[in-house]
Amino acid sequence: MTVAPEPVVERLADGVYAYVQPDGGWCLNNAGIIAAGGETALVDTAATQARALRLRDAVREITPAPPRFVVNTHFHGDHTFGNAVFTPEATVVAHEGTRADAIAAGLHLTGLWPDVEWGELTLEPPSLTYADAMTLRVGGVRAELLRLGPAHTADDTVVWLPEQRVLFAGDLVMSGVTPFCMMGSVEGSRRALARLRDLGPRTVVPGHGPVGGPELLDEADRYLAWVQRLARDGLAAGLSPLETARRADLGGHARLLDSERLAPNLRRACAEERGAPPGERMDVEELFGEMIAFNGGPPSCRA
Repeated sequence: MTVAPEPVVERLADGVYAYVQPDGGWCLNNAGIIAAGGETALVDTAATQARALRLRDAVREITPAPPRFVVNTHFHGDHTFGNAVFTPEATVVAHEGTRADAIAAGLHLTGLWPDVEWGELTLEPPSLTYADAMTLRVGGVRAELLRLGPAHTADDTVVWLPEQRVLFAGDLVMSGVTPFCMMGSVEGSRRALARLRDLGPRTVVPGHGPVGGPELLDEADRYLAWVQRLARDGLAAGLSPLETARRADLGGHARLLDSERLAPNLRRACAEERGAPPGERMDVEELFGEMIAFNGGPPSCRA
């Protein structure tokens, strides 16, 4: 099995860092580190115990202060399973819906890839939640938590640093990686991206893939608009979402990692074209099964 490249820490502004795990495929997510005025906060953790411990080591190289807060942008295990490495020193913060979804999902993600060395995981759901927005102050850095969605999931959080114009976008934005709306909304994702564009970020830290600028928002929106067009054309032709996915010409989107996500994205887009509200609960097992069928086997995870 190919081993994923080493994580890298990128300084984005005074006291603000991105922790990037190449290549950004399944469960190889990014995190954020804010260290200012003797205080520290994290944006997301990591999927496995070993990766979370490596993230902790990276934080210690930047500052001796352990994280006071860990913000979870959403409930998926690659962003939350490492929470327990940082508690009880840190308080885990997220949207109230993210807490509920994290508890409901538990450690289910580990069963999708039983060959991954997950380590000894303990579920640590958020203990401090918010409804619409929250402001954290980490030393001299103001971090605004904004609820967006349904988009990637039903309730996504982005962390916006207005003075530094740095946006930690979670999985609302991928860089060189296929967007994923199976548990959220295609249309809702496009609305969320428009709102993020209005913030005027200079630096965008995606949930997966390399750090970039506002062009990452445009790239994500182009893909999602293409998915919506495919859905409309497929429905007009009487095709199922899976059939539409199999006939699709990926074109420039073929360069994106994890292209198999097209199948569940199309299922979601078709449901919305038929009038389903954004974020409507769908059978995740069925959608994941369609993705496996489209891919010809389970997606590859190198966490």
